Amino acid sequence: MEYLENEHAFEELQETRANDVNEIVEPNKCEPALGMLFDNHEEMFAFYKAYGKQEGFPVKVRSTKKGTDGIVKYATFACGRSGKSESKSANALKPKPNVKNGCDAKIGGCLNEDGKWVLRTLNLQHNHGLSPDKARYFPCNHRISASAKKRIEMNDCAGIKIAQNFNSIVVGAGGYENVPFLEKNCRNFVDKTRRLQLEEGDAMALLKYFQKKQAECNEFFFSIDLDEEDRLKNVFWADSRSRAAYKYFGDVITFDTTYLTNKYDMPFAPFVAVNHHGQSILLGCGLISREDTETFTWLFEAWLSCMSDSSPLGIITD
Repeated sequence: MEYLENEHAFEELQETRANDVNEIVEPNKCEPALGMLFDNHEEMFAFYKAYGKQEGFPVKVRSTKKGTDGIVKYATFACGRSGKSESKSANALKPKPNVKNGCDAKIGGCLNEDGKWVLRTLNLQHNHGLSPDKARYFPCNHRISASAKKRIEMNDCAGIKIAQNFNSIVVGAGGYENVPFLEKNCRNFVDKTRRLQLEEGDAMALLKYFQKKQAECNEFFFSIDLDEEDRLKNVFWADSRSRAAYKYFGDVITFDTTYLTNKYDMPFAPFVAVNHHGQSILLGCGLISREDTETFTWLFEAWLSCMSDSSPLGIITD
């Protein structure tokens, strides 16, 4: 058997069928019992998640095992407070909260010969208190439907602030208790989907300008990052003077996205060095849709590609 600690991959799979599975297993005051049958392991997990929401504890995928054919054959689902971890706070007087306390509550199942999933292991005892009234705040119970995503994105494009965006959904649902996600989830979704908010025609004008500059000088470099729907997310460019200057003055560069704003309210990301006269010189720059690891990774890879994969000795940033 192939062993997989695969909680994130499993949850991505579950996201694709979240609507269907959640429809199947709404809380029905039913406790897990040995021998219960399910059509698949996603349905078993959804049942345990619904039970956890009913009783008041978070759940997670502890482990899954696949056979040589790549099909999941065994799975264990546990209380979200299982396991042990240490606080990573640098200040010993202010440790970060830690929800893991070694709780051993769990269920486990396997695929039988009939193609059904049967519940084989069971432990319903928790070593902590349960909070049914707070279950909606557990991350495992947060889900944004396709219609809500569309509405959030449309409101964001219209310039509506996140708080007002979320409140409009709450009002439409008839109260916070009827919304299966929090304002933080709404904010995270907007950050994830936000792209360069260019005005109509600006993206095409930008591309045409870059193509014109490259036709005039083949040393002009540009890179464009698109999302899944071919919408513009990030751009980077550097001219021939910047590329040539880097060969002489690229030992140490500075990089900062916080000092400049523009009418599009997008971070401007310049790469800057100092020449032999003590003057600042530009080694390339970009416009980015958000400031996160994925975006900065793309930007630095584009810049290194522009500079023939020659890394500087040092980078100064805030």
